[in-house]
Amino acid sequence: MRYTMTHLQAGLSSETTEKARLELNENPDTLHQDIQQVRDMIITRPDIGFLRTDDDFILRFLRARKFNQIETFKLLAQYFQYRQQNLDMFQSFKADDPGIKRALMDGFPGVLETPDQYGRKILILFASNWDQSRNSFTDILRAILLSLEVLIEDPELQINGFMLIIDWSNFSFKQASKLTPTMLKLAIEGLQDSFPARFGGIHFVNQPWYIHALYTIIKPFLKDKTRKRIFLHGNNLNSLHQLIYPECLPSEFGGTLPPYDMGMWARTLLGPDYNDETEYTHTYDALHVKEALGISDKECSDKLMKRSQSVVEPGTLRHQDREEDTAQPLLALD
Repeated sequence: MRYTMTHLQAGLSSETTEKARLELNENPDTLHQDIQQVRDMIITRPDIGFLRTDDDFILRFLRARKFNQIETFKLLAQYFQYRQQNLDMFQSFKADDPGIKRALMDGFPGVLETPDQYGRKILILFASNWDQSRNSFTDILRAILLSLEVLIEDPELQINGFMLIIDWSNFSFKQASKLTPTMLKLAIEGLQDSFPARFGGIHFVNQPWYIHALYTIIKPFLKDKTRKRIFLHGNNLNSLHQLIYPECLPSEFGGTLPPYDMGMWARTLLGPDYNDETEYTHTYDALHVKEALGISDKECSDKLMKRSQSVVEPGTLRHQDREEDTAQPLLALD
């Protein structure tokens, strides 16, 4: 049966449109109605500031929850609630914020140009590159969330989703012992419960025993669905290649592509500001992002407008450093 496409599906390949229909229950004939029904639920949560409610925006949440409207609204509410509860994280939420910029330039996250065999975007993290004197855990999380915000503008990725590979090679016990339950909970809430992305898999490679120990501790915070998508490969890259084909991976993961260029994604987001370590006060010009994602001028300025609306008036909040919490590290040698 052929469906007609609406302007909300413009730019999607016919394969992706078909995939959205089969896997996500997306029906062009009822798209506007589906979006409106989610929008109508907003009045039930007067405690949350829904800062963006346009069709394109709500559609990405519907896709993330396979058009189940109740679940979609729950995710939309959690998205804004998370931002409301963690205001300090989103106060200067742009690529040239000094903390986010440092994390991006250190490769947190890396984003591969080549998608996997199912069209999913691959994000990579080399854990041992985390210099804890240079990047706070919060800034790395902010850089990952900002990267996802930019990527999720692409409707193909709303449908195809993402893969995440974390390489734990040379990640020391000392580095691991700095991770507190508060930090990990913040990351799980931000990525699992409050963001409209479909994660097809989270792959750990070369993880030492203490990362297994950490994983055991955070397991209770994870939904069943998330747990089923976490794969611990150790140093067995063959099991990784069964799930992500080698032709989609750089040589660090036994793939056939050249080694990953750590600065590539940072250059995409920061453009001409990439090498300049000064602190910025202006919002980044995402012209280069637009070119990289193939977005038109008008769309780009619209998207930037939407993305740069601050959650709070600048200056109303004292910046708190979340890492000063006194929570016990998850790993400690007696």
